[in-house]
Amino acid sequence: MKKTILSALGILAFSAISLSQTQTTQIDPTNVREGESVEYCKTHKKKQELLLNPAAVASFAQDEVIRQQEEANGVPVPKGTVYYIPTVFHVLHNGGIENISDEQIMDALSILNRDYRLLNADANNVNAAFQGLPADVEIEFRMATIAPNGACFNGITRTQSALSNDGSSGTAQVQAIINGNDVYNGQFPGDEYMNIFICGDIDGAAGYTYTPSNWIGTSMANGIWVLHNYVGSIGTSSTFTSRTLTHEAGHWLNLEHPWGGNNNPGNASSCSTDDGVSDTPNTIGVTSCNQNEATCGPLANVENYMDYSYCSKMFTPGQVTRARNAITSGVGGRSNLITSGNLAATGATGSVYLCSAEFEADRTTICAGNTINFDDQSFNAVNGWTWTFTGGTPATSTSENPSVTYNTPGLYTVTLNSTDGTNNDTETKTSYIRVLPAAASIPFYEGFESYSTLNNIEPWEVINPAGNAWQLHTGTGHTGNKCAKIVNFGQTAGNFDDLISSPIDLSSINSTTGMTMSFRYSYVQRYSSNSEVLKVYVTPNCGENWAPRKTLSGTQLSPTAQNSAWTPTSQADWTTVHMTNITSAYWTDQMRARFEFKSDGGNNIYLDDINIYAGAPSDVIVADVAENGFDIEALSVFPNPTEEDLNIRFTLKSADQANLIVQDVTGKITQSATINATEGSNLVLMNTADLASGMYFLNVQIGGSQKTIQFVVK
Repeated sequence: MKKTILSALGILAFSAISLSQTQTTQIDPTNVREGESVEYCKTHKKKQELLLNPAAVASFAQDEVIRQQEEANGVPVPKGTVYYIPTVFHVLHNGGIENISDEQIMDALSILNRDYRLLNADANNVNAAFQGLPADVEIEFRMATIAPNGACFNGITRTQSALSNDGSSGTAQVQAIINGNDVYNGQFPGDEYMNIFICGDIDGAAGYTYTPSNWIGTSMANGIWVLHNYVGSIGTSSTFTSRTLTHEAGHWLNLEHPWGGNNNPGNASSCSTDDGVSDTPNTIGVTSCNQNEATCGPLANVENYMDYSYCSKMFTPGQVTRARNAITSGVGGRSNLITSGNLAATGATGSVYLCSAEFEADRTTICAGNTINFDDQSFNAVNGWTWTFTGGTPATSTSENPSVTYNTPGLYTVTLNSTDGTNNDTETKTSYIRVLPAAASIPFYEGFESYSTLNNIEPWEVINPAGNAWQLHTGTGHTGNKCAKIVNFGQTAGNFDDLISSPIDLSSINSTTGMTMSFRYSYVQRYSSNSEVLKVYVTPNCGENWAPRKTLSGTQLSPTAQNSAWTPTSQADWTTVHMTNITSAYWTDQMRARFEFKSDGGNNIYLDDINIYAGAPSDVIVADVAENGFDIEALSVFPNPTEEDLNIRFTLKSADQANLIVQDVTGKITQSATINATEGSNLVLMNTADLASGMYFLNVQIGGSQKTIQFVVK
């Protein structure tokens, strides 16, 4: 299904970049625009890293010779001809604000085309010395709509990876996109698409790219990196940061900074260097909007897109010639992008039609009675929608973005048929909506003993974007023979894994009773340098909003390191955590708890004995556990701890046979008995003198119901 492999040249070139970068980003304050905290552009610094390789130096020199020969001997680049460039925006995110919206990306594309076609109104208000100089580049950027494997898409890919926020290696970020994006897991070649990589960090810069070069080649990494809050003018960005792509696309089209080929604006020595364009006056470069800058003699064109000012608004005719020479040159494969064959192959011909129905929901897991908002994302043209919502109200809709209420627990399918009036397409997502079961009452206890898997069971939701998920572990636990576990030993650093409960009814809690949430975990570090994190979040409204209530990280999570896969062997290997900070804002009938683990290349982690109850913290599991039903009422044991006799009290709604089973912490049955219980209150005396000291579980089974309670023998 996938095609295109990274060229050997591209791999070699960008390996050099990767080796030269470090995890710690040092910000050069001389390369920062006034009022900002990132280096505005690192294009020339990235090029200098490449030039550490003598072969790269020779290649770049030859590239310039080839380009000059093409310009001198080829057909002059015609004016009045608009060149179209197939463009793909690759969003690399880790679930944060860097996962910007399609609307923000389309706003960025609109600004890019506005600036390159001289449609920006502010071009009419340039400094008087440059009136009449702003020029139309006659280059437009069109969203590609066909991926390299022929799949239809909307010109945007999305990839979730922790590398979004680690910009030390642009190569690694591109590889993460190649491996994990949601459209096509392979190369988007640089001579077929202009690739724009949107990230949470790009080595401390707002943007960078590479000028056309055969050394870099035509690989996917021959693209533009840009920080998410420098994309467009809406969403996480602003008008102040909206022209970064205009600047970086200029570099991609072989334009230099007006002070020359470096990232050092404001240096008087720049007066002796130049950008190779005759109608851009020599300048030291500015990081503000100083309209009077004239250190080099002539008045500087600070409003030029290739300077660092925040009032940039123009390209000059000389820059237009240089950019158009670049896009029609074979260097770096630029000229292939604009061919009619490539425009057709990438779906950038300008004709718009429906090629795929697509949709998303604002959330896919809800409590019964909650409402979900659906968002049509069909592309690339649509004017009609037919929705089907199994289990929802309404069951059908013809709205573009309907809202649907689900009242009954279960898994439900959603179908959308979209049309542009001629073409139709249908998207069906099976078991897409999960409506959770009714809220569990308190005291709530989870020991994972009754499950055979944690995958797709009613009480728990497992979220696993990448890596190893929470899973059921059999063979050990703090209590009983089972627990939840992440096989974290050997897992890639930066993965996030969630285990989320169904709703729990805390509405009976009040300021007099108070409440506690307790749990036990077992973990050791793999290396003393590991900084793995276990966080506990709670929500009062079934998951609409989450708040962290407990964070354990690094040596706080465990001060011990073991360079082999960790498995607890005794209760001494477990840590008990009591949380008393779940305040009244969360005392609702839709409270849920979420356990999130962030990996850092460390060791396995285990979770057991999740207990939520009224009152102060208790090291003994509080009250009963409802496993299958609620016919057994008021189950209690006393004294607890006990030395000999254990009194077992329970109430039945009707007479029935009761099976009483005692198990030790390994799950072994140590005692059992069957009695004929009566309607109402029952008291059973059980002798525990023959039991060794330790923790035990009494399981009472009556009809189709069972309840378990913990007790201790001294």
